[in-house]
Amino acid sequence: MPLNENRIDARDWSLLAVLSILWGGSFFFNGAALRELPPLTLVFLRVALGAAILLPLLRVQGISFPKGARGWRAFVVIGLLNNVIPFSLIVAGQTFIPSGLASILNATTPLFTVLVMAAAGEEALQARRVAGVALGLAGVVILRGWGVESRAGQGFGILLCLGGALSYGFAALAARRLLKDSPPLGTATFQLMASTVMMAIVAGAVEQPWRLPVPGLATWLAVLGLAALSTALAYIVFFQIIRRSGASNVMLVTLLIPVTAILLGWLVLGEPISMREIAGAVVIGSALIVIDGRAVRMLQRVG
Repeated sequence: MPLNENRIDARDWSLLAVLSILWGGSFFFNGAALRELPPLTLVFLRVALGAAILLPLLRVQGISFPKGARGWRAFVVIGLLNNVIPFSLIVAGQTFIPSGLASILNATTPLFTVLVMAAAGEEALQARRVAGVALGLAGVVILRGWGVESRAGQGFGILLCLGGALSYGFAALAARRLLKDSPPLGTATFQLMASTVMMAIVAGAVEQPWRLPVPGLATWLAVLGLAALSTALAYIVFFQIIRRSGASNVMLVTLLIPVTAILLGWLVLGEPISMREIAGAVVIGSALIVIDGRAVRMLQRVG
């Protein structure tokens, strides 16, 4: 397969912004739901309800189910790498570290994706992209602060979240190779269905959710928001961007998530924005310009 250097157009930048809002909310929803639900049970509810929300849309769009084990194989792989492993690791990690630190660690996803794609021979390892991703990660650290506290098991929580980010990198590679012709709605639904089966087995064996007390209304609302917005709708947008601009580009959303979280807090909750946060956002914006490459090439032509 030839090396790919997909560009991002204005529409995909807009979709990335939307996706950053949808996925940025997952850290809030996770934090709220984990007060009453154990991590694996929460992940099971997330993927199961997300699949249930999308299933009726398949009929409306006339999308057929995969046929036989061979047809489902790709979605099992994607579900494992894109849902089961990273969701479980990140949610478990959030039981040891603050949500802010978890979002910073999640922002390493583009770096892992660039390295995985290059190692697999799918995309060239461009110095510009690596430098841009590293600059963006520095911007996230500036914007959010490390948020490191003295907590028992904090190092383990950090490793869990980094493992989730690495899994997303492999998921991007698998999606590129296995799901070239699958419509975004079908891909999102089928991977969530496969993930539901896997998480039912894992959560049932480890946490036995049927023995847990019934959560309160606030927890159920957090789970519903996590399933409907941060999962069902988010994955339709996610796979649409992959088809248009490539796997490495869609993972840039993790750099945008902290920025949109700060902006939403300012717009919706009236939270003040500090100079540190402004500086971090400027650094992230500069990183995205470097990664995009068009401004750099324009300056080179002028020079």
